[in-house]
Amino acid sequence: MPGQLRDYFVVLPDSVAGAAAAGRLPAPGAAFGRSSAPVASAPGAAAGQARGAGDTLTVVHPSGRPWVVARTLVRKASHLARGEDALVLIGPDRVPDAVLAGLLEGARDRTGLERRLARLPGLYHVIARLSGESWIRGTATGLRRIYHARHPDAGTIASDRPAALARLIDAPLDEGALALRLLDFLPHPLSRRAVWRGVHETGAGYGLALPVAAPGTAAVPGPTEHRWWEPPPGELPLAEGARKVGDAVAASVQAHVGGLDRISCELSGGLDSTALAFAARETGPEALALLTVAARDRYSEDERWARRAVEAARNPAATAVPAPGHHTAPALDHHIVPASDAPYFYADLASTAAELNDEPLPVAPGRARAELLLGRARATGSRYHLTGYGGDEIFLGLPHAYQDLFRGNPLTAWNHLGGLRHQLGWPLLPTLKALLDRSTFPRWLAGAVTAAPQPVARTPLLSWGVRQSLHPWLTDHAKTLIAEEFRAAAEHAEPIDPWRGRHVDIDGVRMGARHFQAMEDIGMTIGLPVAAPLYDDRVLEAALAVRLPERISPWRYKPLLVEAMRGVVPDELLARTTKDHMASDEHQGLREHAPELAELWTGSRLAEHGLVDARRLLRLAAEPFSPVLVEHSISSTVAGETWLRTAENAWPTTPHRTSTTSEAIL
Repeated sequence: MPGQLRDYFVVLPDSVAGAAAAGRLPAPGAAFGRSSAPVASAPGAAAGQARGAGDTLTVVHPSGRPWVVARTLVRKASHLARGEDALVLIGPDRVPDAVLAGLLEGARDRTGLERRLARLPGLYHVIARLSGESWIRGTATGLRRIYHARHPDAGTIASDRPAALARLIDAPLDEGALALRLLDFLPHPLSRRAVWRGVHETGAGYGLALPVAAPGTAAVPGPTEHRWWEPPPGELPLAEGARKVGDAVAASVQAHVGGLDRISCELSGGLDSTALAFAARETGPEALALLTVAARDRYSEDERWARRAVEAARNPAATAVPAPGHHTAPALDHHIVPASDAPYFYADLASTAAELNDEPLPVAPGRARAELLLGRARATGSRYHLTGYGGDEIFLGLPHAYQDLFRGNPLTAWNHLGGLRHQLGWPLLPTLKALLDRSTFPRWLAGAVTAAPQPVARTPLLSWGVRQSLHPWLTDHAKTLIAEEFRAAAEHAEPIDPWRGRHVDIDGVRMGARHFQAMEDIGMTIGLPVAAPLYDDRVLEAALAVRLPERISPWRYKPLLVEAMRGVVPDELLARTTKDHMASDEHQGLREHAPELAELWTGSRLAEHGLVDARRLLRLAAEPFSPVLVEHSISSTVAGETWLRTAENAWPTTPHRTSTTSEAIL
């Protein structure tokens, strides 16, 4: 069964070949890889006119040929044209025409447009045509990304889905990029390496400009990337920054679920999910379902905190300000999933074939667990499900940030590091050496992977990222490919931000946003939209704008989020300073699902590509408590194997019918 594409869009050039390419896109509701009828609009349609066919929307060029083809299964597409200029926004909520007009009118170029777009929640893909040039960009958090490829006949085509472009240009898989995905995580800029040859990702914070042909010529210049987003300086005091964060969180939640009657939230009991649950309550739904998965670990505190949150939410006095237009609190149901019902990690690995993710994601081994939770949420009648994903990356803060603080305020930095050192057991001299290190980003990147064992837990983390060890089951071929990729990237690599801590912070947010897309795809498969409002650009911007020593602290847990949610979340819930983990479920999953893992490595596709030693993986499947699996996570390898099988099955087994001239717009 081929993987399903989630909603997607493609931006096409104004040409006969571009219109013909539209005919190869999947039909509404079709599985990726199956033939489809061409998507096109009638000749002579007005500039920016849109036509719908099922779930597919086509916005046309002034010529009447397709410009934007979007399948909006979950997200909403808003579009408006003024003369030959046009604007399309694709996001969680439809944007009124009056707002679109205010954005488009007077915006002579992309810079002017971006200044106006800063008023909206930062959750939208932006596609604009200004003076004949197409401008396409995603989000700064990386939750929404842009890819482009060179079509042999049509020229540059852009999309938010690399698989869609790979289909249109018949791209093969890229072995080097696939080998990189066998690492536990990919640092910037290697995370941008698309897994299909000829498909390129535009960096988060950058947009793609597609020029038109010069007058009197048929040649169209190639695409160019332009930076549209810069992280704000960290200058605001905590109180002012917290107000901005609170406003951004509320706006993001409203954009996702405002006006819906029945919604649901994951309520793990942690601070992030608790904050989202109370923010969702403020939007005034008729019914709010809160779902908690009980932990097997008897020392876990999550369920106890989740119950406390529900008790507080049922108290009419828990919300300081009633939601506008609502005089009664929503009907609130708390659903606790028994620990015995929750699958271990690595359960039902075959179910990953239901979605064709943009790339292999290490969260794939937890898919069955996520599907259970979302299935229970859907059974409540929920129309949208919210999660607290993104809270750790944005609000927890990483030790690397103290490198930045040390450059401007060494005494405060050393004081904070003293508290952190005692918590993490960092030795004094190695910490001081790491703090004084001034190695460049390219130099760090060149040595960011090693064949040596992983550093001990007490190693200070103050560099441009975390150094990784290559997994012992990778072949020499895979190790060579990975080393070459890192070496090549280091030759021209530039950090996301010149400040080391901000670089690591933003890269961590973007990495988390990528992983969350797997959850979105699961929700789409079962018919329930799922969102992480904290990955809104405005939330990230508001957080980064706060002074560093007030934003993170070794003595306070997520101080910025705590202050931002004060008055929305009861104070007794904001006092939590602990966080549960599920490492035991992962290790137990290796034992419980050893037969499935052994079956996975039998006939391994990764082994066929020469990237893993299948015999060693088979031995490890029979030894789930091997010290090798304690030191090395197998999640990324499992994700790579299951993704590769889905991707290979996604292509049609017979040649795909190409649209003829009569089927497309001329």
